[in-house]
Order: sequence, then C-alpha cells, then structure tokens
Amino acid sequence: MSGAAATADTGVYTPPKPGTREALMLNIGFFAMVIGMFMAILDIQIVASSIQKIQAGISASAEEVAWIQTSYLIAEVIGIPLSGLLNRALSMRRLFVFSAVGFTIASVMCALAWDLNSLIVFRCIQGFVGAAMIPTTMAAAFTLFGPNRSVLQQVAIGMVATLAPSIGPTLGGWITENMSWHWLFLVNVIPGIIAATFVWRLIPKQPTQLSLIRNIDIIGLGAMALFLGSFEYVFEEGPTAGWFEDEHLVMWMFLCTLGGIVFFWRAFTRANPVVDLKVFQDRNFAVGSMVAVVVGFGLFGSVYLTPLFLGTVRGYNSLQIGQIMSVGGVAMFIGGPIAGALIRKIDPRYVMAFGLSLAAIGLYWNSFLTADASFDEFFWPQALRGAGLIMSMVPSNFVALGTLPPLKLPNATGLITVCRNLGGAVGLAALNTMRLNYTNLHEQELSAGLDPSRPEVQDWLIQTEASLRASGVADPAGAALGQLARRMQVEASVMTFNNLFLVMAICFAIMLVLVPLLKRPAAANAGAAKEAH
Repeated sequence: MSGAAATADTGVYTPPKPGTREALMLNIGFFAMVIGMFMAILDIQIVASSIQKIQAGISASAEEVAWIQTSYLIAEVIGIPLSGLLNRALSMRRLFVFSAVGFTIASVMCALAWDLNSLIVFRCIQGFVGAAMIPTTMAAAFTLFGPNRSVLQQVAIGMVATLAPSIGPTLGGWITENMSWHWLFLVNVIPGIIAATFVWRLIPKQPTQLSLIRNIDIIGLGAMALFLGSFEYVFEEGPTAGWFEDEHLVMWMFLCTLGGIVFFWRAFTRANPVVDLKVFQDRNFAVGSMVAVVVGFGLFGSVYLTPLFLGTVRGYNSLQIGQIMSVGGVAMFIGGPIAGALIRKIDPRYVMAFGLSLAAIGLYWNSFLTADASFDEFFWPQALRGAGLIMSMVPSNFVALGTLPPLKLPNATGLITVCRNLGGAVGLAALNTMRLNYTNLHEQELSAGLDPSRPEVQDWLIQTEASLRASGVADPAGAALGQLARRMQVEASVMTFNNLFLVMAICFAIMLVLVPLLKRPAAANAGAAKEAH
C-alpha cells in the first residue's frame, strides 16, 4: 500500500484519512492483529477447562499436567515486557508477523506432542513467541490511527481482552467433548495464518533499529526472566503448597527477590534497559496500571469463582455453566461500543469511574449467593460485572496511554498488559488462599451450631432418619449424620464464595478513589498536536 512505502522511505508515519481505501486496508490489517491477540489470550483459558482430557491423553499425573498451564503463563509473562524493545528493534509489523507465525507453528507442535515433556517445551515456546501479539496490537491502536481516532480500535481490544478469558473454558470444553484435546491447539492454525498474512500485506512498514538487539542488556534480560518467571510460579503454586511451609517454594521466593533486585537496579541505571520503567513517572500511566491490576483480578477471578461455585455447589455441567457465563460475555459485547461512544462525548475518567462502579456493584451483588442460586440469581450480577469490566478497561487504557508520546507506547503497552496478567495471577493466588482459610473458619462456626444435643438439630436428625428408614437405607442414623455434614460443608462453601466476591467488590470500589488523580488525556493530546504543528 502507498502509506507503507511512504513510511519506509521517510521514517515518518501519517495516519490515512478516514473513508479512503488506505484507511479501509489499515482497518482490515488491524482487525487481523486483533484476531492474533484474541488467540493468544484465548489459549490461556481454552486449555484450562480440558486439562483432565490432556492428562489422560499423555498419561501424566495431576501435578505434572499442571505445568502445561504454568509453563505457558511463565513464558508469556516474560515475553510481554520484552515486546517493547523488540517492537522498536524489528518494527511493529515484523514483530507481530514473527510472533503470529511462531505461535501458529508452536500450536501445531503442541498438538503433535508425544509426551508431557515435549508438550511443556512447546507450550513454553507458544507462550513466549505469542506474547508479543497482545501489547503490539494495543500499541498499534494508537500509533496507526492516532490517539484521538483510536477509540473504536481500543474498544475492539477491550472486548477481546475481557471476552476471550470468559468464553475460553466453555469453548475448550466443547472442543474436547466433540473432537479431541489436540484441536485445542490446532484451532489456532487458520486464524494464525490469516493474521500473519493480512498484517504483512496491510500494516505499514516501519524502520528497524537492529542495534537495540545487539546492545541488549543480557544481565537485565536474565534478571527479568528470573523475576517474572519465578513470581508467576510462586503465586501459581503458593495456595496449594502452603506458601512458606514448602521449602522448594521458599527457594523460588528467594530467587524471585534476587531477580527483582537485579532487574530493577539495571532498569534504573542502564541507558538502554530491557524494559523502561521510567514510564511509571507519568501519573496517568501509573494509575492506569493500578486499575489494570484490579481489572485483571476481577476478570480472571470472576471467571474462576463463578464456574467453581456452579460446579461444586450446584453440580452443574460445563454446558449449564457456559450458559450462565454467557450473560457476562453478552454484556461485554453491549458495553464495549457504549464505552467507545461515551469516551468520544464525555470525559473518559467519568466513563472509567462508571465502569468501576458497575463492576463493584455486580461483584457485591454476587456476595449474597445461596446454595440454590441459579441462572436468575446470577443474571444481573453477571450483566453488571461484564459491562463494568469492559467499561473500565477501555477508558483506563485510553487514559493511561493517551498522554504518552508515540515512542513510549510499545514499551508502555507491554507493561500495562503485564500488570493486568500479574493482577490476575496474584488475585487467583489470593482467592485460593482465602478460600481455604474462609472455608475452615465457616466450617468451625457452623459445626459449633450443629451440636447434635441441640433440640433443633435432634428434630432434624429424627425426621431425616425416619425418611431414610422408610426409603430402605441400611444405616439411616449414619446416613442422616452424613447428610447433616454435607449440608454444613455446602453452606460453609457458599459463605466462603460470598466473602470472596465481597473482597473483589471492595478492590474495585477502592479504585474509584484514584480516579480524581488522573488528568484528562484529550487536553494533553490536543497540546501535543499543537506542538507538532
């Protein structure tokens, strides 16, 4: 395309005028980038729901097969912040195409894996090479269209970032039930080819700076990999391992601390660090990153807790769970365009505050669950939370990135993506730890009130025992006590889930306090435009 040639020759990129053929081709190319981003995010959750089928297929233990997920997450969280440097070194177009092609090839290799070790290796490769598609697409929304015309593209990114984790478990369950676990990876092939082809042909060329790779800070890179990789691993394994009770995990905590110290030291003292952390000096970006952490917590936490409640307390199958979870997905589809329209008309900070409020209300509403909660009880909380998440993410990205100069965008989008992912990782670890503690606490509270010597408990046991005896149960007294114990466990579990949803609601409510600290990005953009002219 003509815009691509002009960019390659002059090194200066000017967005095409809306309504022209060049603008149409650019939008098609960007949509292809969104497809690649969708596949990279989807691949986290689509495998999670089918881990037992994969375990049976490769003859692995439950502990071993968990590394299929952990390896991908660790590799991805290392690759995402590195994308900022690679974007400047290789150019956005080349980096995305290399990432999409590598992700597609690695997906095929995952499907062809012959044992657990080979699958883990290919999952590492898949997570690392595919990681660049996420922040690169976010950066493209600003650099290709300009900050004042990128609202539609940011809405598409927000919908993908929130929708992919929501539909991943349901889609993964459907694929494994109707085909085989191999198709969890083969489903990436056609979208990967489409994304790489269209991006290569339609996204403008940009100059490369290969000297950045030659002069890369190897020590800083290694320290970042050790810090982020061990951080992800510690929070992934911490709840089940007992945190400081596990010597192996304590060793990884030490390595995480050591890697973090070296990484931050190199990042603030090197002239050309692997990741430029000075972008956090921008107040909008710093606050936006904090919101991204909480959005990641709310997104991955709700996608984790809701199916867990429906499966363990209500005994629903994957199809029934998917039907309830779809409410949140539909709300995101509706909320995304609304958020985009509102950002164009009013202060995006107000839109973000409205989204945070909706998510907090939806999560708070979910904290009143009972053991009989079903579709009706989940409908409005799901709808409010889904709309709130997308209406928080779109304006928060706009506010956080809208005041930054174009040269800082590739690095900044990688960092804000890492913040969202780490928010999900830390949030899930916190939820699992609190779930164990709250369950023990509530079981102790309930067991104290279910003393068999109490008249109310005796009456219930007598009636239940009589009913079981009439049904021909061999040991009606023992069966009645068993039913009482199970009811206690169910009620303790329901109380625990209510506590966890309340904690998440409080986190979103706290973020509202930070909104007044933000500057309106439109004014900064206008000022930047005047200075450019």
